[in-house]
Amino acid sequence: MKNKEKIIKYSLFIILSIGLVVCIAVLFPQIRQMIIELAEQITHKKTSINQELHRTLLSVAIGGIIIIVIFGYCLLTASGKMLVCKVKNEIRDCLTEINWQSFIKPVLLMFGIYLLGILTVIRANFMYLDDVGRSAQGYRGWYDWSRYISEFLSVLIHADFHLTDISPLPQLLAILFLAVSSVLLVYVLNNKKIMIIGFLACIPLGLSPYMLENLSFKFDAPYMALSVLASIVPFLFLAHNKAFVFCSIISMLVMCMTYQVASGIYPIITLVLCFNDWNGKRKTNREIFLFLGKAILSFCVAMVIFKLFMYFPRPTIPISQMISGIWTNLQTYTNTINNDFGLIWKVIIGIIICFFIVKSFRTSVQNKMISFLAAILLLCLLFVLSYGVYLALSQPLFAPRAMYGFGVLLAIISIYIVSEFDSKTAKIFTLALSWSFFVFAFSYGNALADQLRYANFRITILLQDLSALYPDKDKDENKITIQLKNTIGYTPVVKNIAIHNPVIYRLVPQKLSENSVWDDFYYLDYFNFASFQATANLKRTTKDNESYIDFNTMDLPVVLKTYYHTIRSDGKHVLVELNEGVK
Repeated sequence: MKNKEKIIKYSLFIILSIGLVVCIAVLFPQIRQMIIELAEQITHKKTSINQELHRTLLSVAIGGIIIIVIFGYCLLTASGKMLVCKVKNEIRDCLTEINWQSFIKPVLLMFGIYLLGILTVIRANFMYLDDVGRSAQGYRGWYDWSRYISEFLSVLIHADFHLTDISPLPQLLAILFLAVSSVLLVYVLNNKKIMIIGFLACIPLGLSPYMLENLSFKFDAPYMALSVLASIVPFLFLAHNKAFVFCSIISMLVMCMTYQVASGIYPIITLVLCFNDWNGKRKTNREIFLFLGKAILSFCVAMVIFKLFMYFPRPTIPISQMISGIWTNLQTYTNTINNDFGLIWKVIIGIIICFFIVKSFRTSVQNKMISFLAAILLLCLLFVLSYGVYLALSQPLFAPRAMYGFGVLLAIISIYIVSEFDSKTAKIFTLALSWSFFVFAFSYGNALADQLRYANFRITILLQDLSALYPDKDKDENKITIQLKNTIGYTPVVKNIAIHNPVIYRLVPQKLSENSVWDDFYYLDYFNFASFQATANLKRTTKDNESYIDFNTMDLPVVLKTYYHTIRSDGKHVLVELNEGVK
């Protein structure tokens, strides 16, 4: 037995030593250049991003050295083995303390609510943005955004490396993840207690307007939802320090490798728990600061590991411009939410925020005035953090799918209000917010279906006119290039919803416009008019292409004018000016 242990120990030592030597060698520029040249010979492709590959290899080498050192310490030293054993035992103790059977009915309840909420979205069968490309070509592509877990899970879910449209299975998995997330969030924030009113108050987590865009994706939805779940799981291990830190780092890395937009959820929950403990004097100030420090350290370690060794493709704001850049992003974030939400939603949210402050004030065992000010300061900080690390990016994404942290924030505030607070009025308003989002989800799904109907009609008459004008477009001498100008606008159904819920304009793609490359893909590929690929007979041009020529500058003659569009062409270049129709 001892000989076997020695063999394993020496084998691990040799493997780790070899790995360490390789990683150290990659630190030298000459070695990295040799690796790049070897890869080019194997793939028979010449790369044009030599400097970027050098940076990536350098990050991998540094990350590899750190990982090897950590593994070596944990596997080959007595203190390391003891630490691993302690973490393992703490995780096991935390898991055995939880009554998992008590979660079954709540999860089924939330799954049913979320399923009913996105029923019209599923029925619409709408190819949402990236879905157009994935369903037609079967590519994955999450790797380009450092979403490695999404890349891996997509192979398992689709049972193939080549993706096909298997909806609504991915969306069902997404709402399952969100249902589990909702139950765990209530469990964590309500002092490990299960309550129905808390689940109903948590509905904004899964059915906020911003989360609805994530659930609209037929391919991406489950991985976006998994990022929310990963942000909540670490708080199941609060009772044990080492287990909490370890699970926090791992969970944050999972979040980053699924959808980085959720990066604000973990800090928000941390601050709410700290405020709860401080306001009710459930823990000493020392215990609260220790927990806060562990959470911040875990979060920062995970972000640094991801940024340095796993590559996040969006550049951050330079240090010299950090304060002004974050302030600008925060202003844009605030204005976007203000413009998206209608008056009724804003009034309800405002009332809920007031109840948050009132509850904090009334239930506090601290100085009342300090508690009042602390609650206001906390709300401001939570709002800022709801956008996560995107605040620090030089070019952040403000699409609805990137802002679902605000919906999670609303769910957390609502759960806080209905938990251990005897105010029927507060519960009524939290349920009113959940009900308004629940109802909006139905309107949104129906709006998708109606916009798709209208877009298909407009595409049909456009392609009929193009096919009549260019019946021999597939011949080499008759190749044409098409550009769109303007958009087809929105249907009366969408416009009617937008009267009180303007966010609908940002949620529903028009499907035929000059603003989206996926619209080109859709009306060309999906109607078998031409391939979207550059090698096709009908070649596309994009504004990202250096050879892009704006057909508006060419003064093309009008060859056909109808109520819905005007076609200008010189026989090779085709400019389609879309008309929105009745306004």
